Amino acid sequence: MEERWQYQVRIDVAPELAEALRAGALHPCRDAIELILRRSNATLVCQFDAFTDYVAEAERAGPERYPLYRWTKETIGNPEKKAKYLRSFTVYVGGEPVYERDIADQLHARLSALVANDGIQRVLKFDTNPANNPQPPAQQ
Repeated sequence: MEERWQYQVRIDVAPELAEALRAGALHPCRDAIELILRRSNATLVCQFDAFTDYVAEAERAGPERYPLYRWTKETIGNPEKKAKYLRSFTVYVGGEPVYERDIADQLHARLSALVANDGIQRVLKFDTNPANNPQPPAQQ
């Protein structure tokens, strides 16, 4: 039986667009992105914000229950990595971070059509196959 992997689309954007997306502010590219997302019942989640939420949740519930706590906390505390992840957004569909391939393919194609230096700079598609993804850092 063939495995059915799920997929995720991420975008990296220019700093000014990242600020506008996080704040809900005006930007020439924002309307086009939001139109694509609405068609797929999708939203964007800033990876830095997701990391910050993960750390806060771990600190409330006990970091020992969160295997990526230490790595994530170090990442958000590193100024270079913070700048990187503030510009990186994950596309959630129907509130979920992974979804079927056909949805990911459509989002990838539509968002890729918007790639420009002052807007979306890169569109990436990932699958849930562990062989294709970096594994969590070893616990120390």
